[in-house]
Order: sequence, then structure tokens, then C-alpha cells
Amino acid sequence: MKIAGRDCWGKRVLAIGERAKQGQFTGRATQQRHAAELMLARLSDPQALARAGASERRLLAFAREVARLDATLAGEARARLRAMVREGLSGEATLIPVFHLVRSAALARARGFTVRFDGLLDGAAHDLLITREGASAEVALCTVSAEEGRPLHRGAWFDLMDRMHPELQTWLAAHPGRYLLKMTLPEGVSDTQQLSLLQDRILAMLAAQKRQDSSADLIMKLDPLVLAGAQLGMQAALRQQFGPEAHLAVTADANSGSVFVMAARAGRENEIAQAVKLRMAQTASSRLSGRHPGILAMFIEDMDRTEWRSLRDSLELEGVTRRFLTEPEARHVVAVSCASRAELFGLPAPDSAPEGELRFRNPGHPAAKNPHLAPGIASSV
Repeated sequence: MKIAGRDCWGKRVLAIGERAKQGQFTGRATQQRHAAELMLARLSDPQALARAGASERRLLAFAREVARLDATLAGEARARLRAMVREGLSGEATLIPVFHLVRSAALARARGFTVRFDGLLDGAAHDLLITREGASAEVALCTVSAEEGRPLHRGAWFDLMDRMHPELQTWLAAHPGRYLLKMTLPEGVSDTQQLSLLQDRILAMLAAQKRQDSSADLIMKLDPLVLAGAQLGMQAALRQQFGPEAHLAVTADANSGSVFVMAARAGRENEIAQAVKLRMAQTASSRLSGRHPGILAMFIEDMDRTEWRSLRDSLELEGVTRRFLTEPEARHVVAVSCASRAELFGLPAPDSAPEGELRFRNPGHPAAKNPHLAPGIASSV
């Protein structure tokens, strides 16, 4: 991303690479979270570009679209875009919101709309104004992390597993076999002290060769692992057995063929759809002016393709969105769209939603029947 500055981009790629080395599980999560930046860094090599797959070329096209947009802007508008890019290259942030912006604009153009970047040009609360045959709608983009709906964050789980992994390898060497540790963990385990206490309790259970340990907020049960297959096949089978909400980790001892699987759940179910609904209400209330019909373009981050597909197939996301559209906060909203990285990277169905996003029309909004807005608000489910 040249518009961020060569030094900024170089330091960012280096920082991601260093963090990816910090632990097996955290490192893998870092690579997944910052896949876009790492892809772009690789594609700066002409040989890598020649071998690029469809998803990589698609991402590169979005990056080039950001550069083209930057070239059309000046003054404060250009400064806003560059600030958005720099923000995406700092801390835990990513470039996904920037790509969500240009992708949303491209989708609108493909449906026959003229697109104006009101957020960049005027500092408007909404991001885009789309117009077709005299009918206009404001589009407010929102990126929401699935972590907001998880009582047990994946980041905390990866941290725990990086702590546990060397200990489990040592334990497996002394206790060859195939084991499955099923856990119901307390909600909100995240800080260093809580993770250390949980680690100590798991290790104490294993040291005492106990098969079960339980309390009011924690249940652990150690059983033989009866699942067959190599580790890669095992991961898929475990996911099928425990569902998309479970946190899974596999530790193996190559010398003995021993395996230790940890499968954890929080004490209550994930509420990712509810978290998205809450952000819909916040976005609609704070970022739509009411002068035009509003469209919310929600991007759901930090979830893998299995979890995203489950969220769609269960109709949970559809249900909360349709309920939201009946509530007072949705009075200016004519439609809501939902997408994830599966759509951004152009993954084929069933990993991604049809037409590149889920779209829900608000039948109670006066503009819902406007034929000129129909391409932008028609329901795809």
C-alpha cells in the first residue's frame, strides 16, 4: 500500500511477521487475521504475482482500486482516505474496512448506481451516497468482530493453547495414548492471571491422573480419543462432532503417535448475530441523516468459513436482522447487507453468500417499493 508510505508499510509487514512467530496457535491466528496484508506483501514479488490465485488477484484489484480512489481525491478527502489506510495498518486493525469500502462501491456500480464517497469528500457520517435515476440512498459501512458475540474469545483460547502446548507435549511423552479433554470454560477468561489459573488447573488434573474436575464455572472431562484419521482429517471430524462454536486444538507427539485434543465451549452459546444486530442499531442511529433512505453494509470479521456458513444456514442472522428492521432504530433503514471475508475473497458457494452478500429489505420503509432503488435493496434470501 504505497499511499500509506513505504516506511509505514514495510514496518507493518515486518511487525506481522514477528508476531506470527510468537506461538504456534497465536502465530497461525495472526497469519489468518492479517492475510490481506501478507498477500499484498507477497504479490510485490513478480514471480509470486505470476503464480497468484483468484483470491489474491481479487485482493490486489481492491488495493489498486484504493490507489485509484486516492488519485482522484485531494486535500482533506485524500487525507481522510490515507488516515483510514494508516489506521488499518496499526495495532490489531486490518485493511479489511478499506477494502469493504471500495468493494461496496463496486457492487453498487455493478447494479447501475452512481457512487459518491460522501464520507471521504465531505466528512459525512455515512460513507457512500448511491444514486440511480434520481433515487438516492445513504450507505453506512460497519465492520463488526464476531468476538463481540463470543463469551470465550478466540484470542484468549489461542493464548491458552500456546501456554499449554509444550506442557502437553511433555505430558504425552510420559503418557502415550490418544486423549480428548472436553471443557466448559467460564465466561470472560481473557487476562493473564485468569489464563494462568486455568492452565494450572488443567495441568494439576493431568498430574493427578484425574478423569474429571468440575466446579460452579468450570467442567473438565478427560476421555479416550476414539476418532480415527490423520491430524488434518481429525480436525474436520472434530469440527463436525463439536460444531462451529467449539474451540479446538490438537497436540501430537510424532515419536509415539500420541494425540491430545482439547475441545472447549463457554458456559453459554455464542451470540454473534445479536452482536451484529446491536451494531446495526448503533450505526443506524449515529450515521444515517434521514435525508435519504439508508442502507447498512455490515462486514462480519473474525470468523472462519464454517462458522459463517452455519450462521447463514441456521437463519439466525436473518432472524435478528428482520427483527431489527421492525424496531425504531431502523426507521431510516431501507435495507441491510451482510458479508464476510468469504465474499471479499470471492470464495465459491456454499462458503460465500449468493450475489456476494446477504441482503434484507425493510418492507415497512416507504422507499422499499421504489423501482429505482430495487437493485440495491432487493432481498437475496
